[in-house]
Amino acid sequence: MLQFEELRLELLGESEKLNELKAALGLDEMKKEIAELETQMTADGFWDDIKSSTAVQQKKSRLENKVSTYEKLEADFNDALMMIELSDEEGDLDLFDDCRKSVDAIKTELESQTLSTLLTGEYDSHNAILTFHAGAGGTEAQDWAEMLVRMYMHWSERHGFNASMVDYLDGDEAGLKSAVLVISGENAYGFLKSENGVHRLVRVSPFDASGRRHTSFASLEVMPEIDDTIEVDINPDDLRIDVYRSSGAGGQKVNKTSSAVRITHIPTGIVTSCQVERSQHQNREVAMRMLKSRLIEIKEREHLDKIEDIKGVQMEIGWGSQIRSYVFMPYTLVKDHRTGFEMGNINAVMDGDLDGFINAYLKMESLNKLQN
Repeated sequence: MLQFEELRLELLGESEKLNELKAALGLDEMKKEIAELETQMTADGFWDDIKSSTAVQQKKSRLENKVSTYEKLEADFNDALMMIELSDEEGDLDLFDDCRKSVDAIKTELESQTLSTLLTGEYDSHNAILTFHAGAGGTEAQDWAEMLVRMYMHWSERHGFNASMVDYLDGDEAGLKSAVLVISGENAYGFLKSENGVHRLVRVSPFDASGRRHTSFASLEVMPEIDDTIEVDINPDDLRIDVYRSSGAGGQKVNKTSSAVRITHIPTGIVTSCQVERSQHQNREVAMRMLKSRLIEIKEREHLDKIEDIKGVQMEIGWGSQIRSYVFMPYTLVKDHRTGFEMGNINAVMDGDLDGFINAYLKMESLNKLQN
């Protein structure tokens, strides 16, 4: 039947991209490296060095995940092709919609995996730490910051990532003054690094009795989570550590003890804090890991030789340099000012449909590298 034949040809048209993806991933080389790591893990004394053995385990796990993800896509491709051919032979048009959905899913996953091959940065495979700050504007800006937190939590759910809140400061009447999310999953930082910057909201404020249109800003800082396998040399004398009582949602128990921890890196003025863990020790560990992550990210971004070269002024955010605008009124549009990518379905975006923006940024960055 014509419908099935057209769909079959459409799917076969993706086979070259599938082969290109396999080559770009270096699948055969990855399998050889996994075998070498397995041999290394069976050697005598391997587990004597916990830090080294943990790093090897993590690398093996990442490689195995990439291999299995590609092999599932390849299997889905073959299954869909077989389903189309069998449905065509039976002449059963009732199966066409299922075949159509399978092909669309394969194309989407193929594009996603192809884009992931662009994530070649040293920390792209790491978890991501997202820090939100409401801009000037009181309740309206604080509500916008909370809306952004919700948006990225929904994006995480869509991709099977885990999002955990490690710090927050409630707004005066609604929303959040600041918050920190850790997004855990393969390539979380690689995908989300494109979201770093100032986000602008235009809407009729629900907090304005006159129904006037307001423009609000919130900043988002994205950095890779640095694990214990990466050495970061920080002078203890450069740190000021304060403890305080947790605040915000959490019930009466959260405020009973001074378990929240705030760490200030005196030379740069960088401040990290955590208040959601059960003990002061746990909160201190999380805050310290966040500080290391932030220092490493800045060091890499600024192409500095050592941590001591970081200056506090480099952390300032320019509130006039928004990367993206979210317009609810007088029309609905979300537009990225760097890539030009836009979507009219603003509700879908606020529910976490951000892949179009992220993919457009990755493609732009890849093109820029090729041209340079």
